[in-house]
Amino acid sequence: MTDSQPTETLDFLATCPRGIELLLADELATLGAEPGKTTVGGVHFRAGLEAAYRACLWSRLANRVVLCLAREEGIETPEQLRAAVAAVEWKAHLASGASLAVDFHGRSEAIRHTRFGAQTVKDGVVDRLHAEGRARPDIDLKSPDLRLYAHLHRGRLTLGVDLSGDSLHRRGYRRDVGHAPLKENLAAALLVRAGWPALARDGAPLVDPLCGAGTLLIEAAMMAADMAPNLARQRFGFHGWAGHDEATWRELKREAEARASIGRKRCRSRLHGFDRSPPALAAARANAMRAGIPALIAFHGAGLGELVRPEGLDDAPPGLVITNPPYGERLGELPELVGLYGQLGERVRAAFPGWGLAVFTANPDLGHRIGLRAHKQYALRNGPLEARLLLMAIPEAARGDDAAARDRAGGAPARSEGAQMFANRLEKNRRRLRKWLKKSGERCYRLYDADMPEYALAIDVYGDRVHVQEYAPPRSIDAAQAQKRLFDALSVIPEVLEVDPARVVIKRRERQSGRAQYQKQAASGERFEVQEGRARLWVNLRDYLDTGLFLDHRPVRRLLGEMAAGKRFLNLFCYTATATVQAALGPREAEGAAGASDSVSVDLSNTYLEWARDNFALNRLDPSRHRVVRDDCLRWLQTAGGQFDLIFMDPPTFSNSKKMDETLDVQRDHGRLVRLAMTRLAPGGTLVFSNNQRRFKLDADLAEHYAVEEISAKTFDPDFVRNPDLHHVFLIRHREERA
Repeated sequence: MTDSQPTETLDFLATCPRGIELLLADELATLGAEPGKTTVGGVHFRAGLEAAYRACLWSRLANRVVLCLAREEGIETPEQLRAAVAAVEWKAHLASGASLAVDFHGRSEAIRHTRFGAQTVKDGVVDRLHAEGRARPDIDLKSPDLRLYAHLHRGRLTLGVDLSGDSLHRRGYRRDVGHAPLKENLAAALLVRAGWPALARDGAPLVDPLCGAGTLLIEAAMMAADMAPNLARQRFGFHGWAGHDEATWRELKREAEARASIGRKRCRSRLHGFDRSPPALAAARANAMRAGIPALIAFHGAGLGELVRPEGLDDAPPGLVITNPPYGERLGELPELVGLYGQLGERVRAAFPGWGLAVFTANPDLGHRIGLRAHKQYALRNGPLEARLLLMAIPEAARGDDAAARDRAGGAPARSEGAQMFANRLEKNRRRLRKWLKKSGERCYRLYDADMPEYALAIDVYGDRVHVQEYAPPRSIDAAQAQKRLFDALSVIPEVLEVDPARVVIKRRERQSGRAQYQKQAASGERFEVQEGRARLWVNLRDYLDTGLFLDHRPVRRLLGEMAAGKRFLNLFCYTATATVQAALGPREAEGAAGASDSVSVDLSNTYLEWARDNFALNRLDPSRHRVVRDDCLRWLQTAGGQFDLIFMDPPTFSNSKKMDETLDVQRDHGRLVRLAMTRLAPGGTLVFSNNQRRFKLDADLAEHYAVEEISAKTFDPDFVRNPDLHHVFLIRHREERA
């Protein structure tokens, strides 16, 4: 290939995020190119050099613009790839002494690593230069003079010069992109799909109620002001290309600068961004300043609950509300987001009647909480996430100048019939428990436990926090319907219980085995103190499947406190040793009454033994008298000495922990456990044996050797009476000591 002239028609490839290829093809046509075949994440086009430069400068959607030098079929081996590269006349593209980098994408059976593919392409370039008597180029992976693009897929090689340099989505105005940023060209694609270019031409306003670092607003402002998105870029890939035409480039840039100067002055659209995060707003303002359009955007330090129509927009034509809210990638984020999406719908209906609403989300089920029907949906990707752009029309029913409508903006979204039934059940349960809670002083209790089968949740209250466990639905239940019901529940829980949605934690409860109960669900470290009787206890709702406090065993802990005065206490499978704390403190009704004289708490988990030590410290228990031991309880019972007056044993239903010598099945193994524990029980003492195997049957042989009394029915407080099989509790004594 010879040096290119501006009028010569060349082959190019423009790459882009998946899902916007057709938009990019349309954009390239407006820039003077002739779009051809589209591929996944790319558009082939023919154009003169001027149009290619214009695409680098003006494309809001492309990642890269590649001048195609070769397209070859049947490339499978490194040798074939090297030969195909060596066939290109590189002296027309790589200046003498210029540095080089290769971006290789794809693979074949023989070329499985991109690094190896890039090395092979480089070797092909060196082969051709060597044959022409030229020196091999230096390799500079960070800032090369010339960057080559090579893509190999199903034996088809596309090879060319990257005229862009850095990806074109990097406009240069973002420094601190924050968490999970929206790429600039994807933001531009959302605006195009939402019809913003036409609205901007009419001077319509735009509002982002959750603007974050301001990417959507800045891209919208540059469109409205006719600013080339890459006008501020100092260097493109073509600057190091031997075929570069500097005169053509300078003229295009001067034209773009003139258009931007005129466009900023003539822009009639007013843009507004809202966010409650001061750091996000500071970043957004700084980004707008670097983009050169700070005067076009007004930023407001307000959360979604304070969203109102900005002053001065009452006479403006109907505009666009567009936003990229959080998606709730993790289950624990949903309580806040269900309310947020519902509030978004309420606010925009009250403040922006007659406008358009565009919401980009990777969780369409959350999008349904907005309460408006999407008349169009576009499937896109945000990084690795499948996402959708939902386009909705905000109804005219409530006028923006209607004060009553504005007052309603902060109201709760209308509830579905199912959500209202669920709310009614929560209220009914609260009324049922109110008298007991007032008398007992308990602040940690179960409010709801799958009372309505279609709402398969357990809801526990811990003071001003709420712990929600979703029971995994069977495969026969439609997943979408189960998701809708969950969202219905999460939408009413904060309101009915009068708690901040940020203090509602949700987890999915599935059948656990082995060490699953010890596995971290998160790493928040967010623990807080609760009161149970005289005991102060640490609870963590987020990080583990369980919270550190088994609420259904509250009466058993109370019983142990009453029985433990002056006694030697042993707690087997102690978990976080909450039972030990109650035993050590003594009866809850008698302040200052004596508890256990000393105790040993045994468990295999370091995590929970550390938790136990913290509980002891919180209650000022003497660690020399109240010890924790890390061991397999079976092994410890077989090897430890000493006797105890009161033993509490609450083994897991099943465990196959690698730290244990053998698996544990409470139904199969409880007889052996009880017999071993009884060897440690002093004459006159009591073993309190408990478990949560719903269909548990006590080994009949135990009743022949020991005095056994089942007290399960007496160990349920009013918040758990609906589940009489939730746990089983037995008092076991040596028979000769039976009264």
